[in-house]
Amino acid sequence: MERTARWHRYWNRKSAHYDREMGFWDRRLFGDSREWACGRAEGEVLEVAVGTGLNLPYYPGDVVVTGIDLSERMLEIAETRAAELGREVVLRRADAHALPFGAESFDTVVCTFGLCAIPDPDAAIGEMLRVLKPGGRLILVDHVASSSWPVRIGQRLVELLTVPLAGEHFSRRPLLHLRARQVEIQQRQRFKLGLVERLVAGKAG
Repeated sequence: MERTARWHRYWNRKSAHYDREMGFWDRRLFGDSREWACGRAEGEVLEVAVGTGLNLPYYPGDVVVTGIDLSERMLEIAETRAAELGREVVLRRADAHALPFGAESFDTVVCTFGLCAIPDPDAAIGEMLRVLKPGGRLILVDHVASSSWPVRIGQRLVELLTVPLAGEHFSRRPLLHLRARQVEIQQRQRFKLGLVERLVAGKAG
């Protein structure tokens, strides 16, 4: 419990400089991943770990976006960003392990650079699929375990600091959790020494 509270405080503090940090990684590593993910969203959209709302400018104008995050400070920034964009968005503080929505509520579920810091990614993916309508799309983008073994060693070493501090992992593979479930991997891209992976999975309909 204390560990979760510590991580919560960490992400609240990090909200103050989160946009600047992610802007650096978007330019150097992630590329057009936000546009890639949001451009594939349709209908009623749930974004898990919406953070400060960095994805909001990239959603098509005809989708309806609901975003959840555990950090209220992040959500405050996301709310300001949505207002500046003139975009109506429903933002809620919620836990990705227990989404406060009924089954089959959304046409698309998006999570970018969020599963790396969610304590139980398999449980979170299970929840994302639960609230997704049959035939809907689950769109995931994250930094993952590199395809280069020397880089993977470096990632493991970095985790010795980042996991206790913020619960942030660098050697996960969301694809493995998807393969264990009844979903169709419709699109998969991996680049930058395998450090970034982009996935679109379809829920059986």
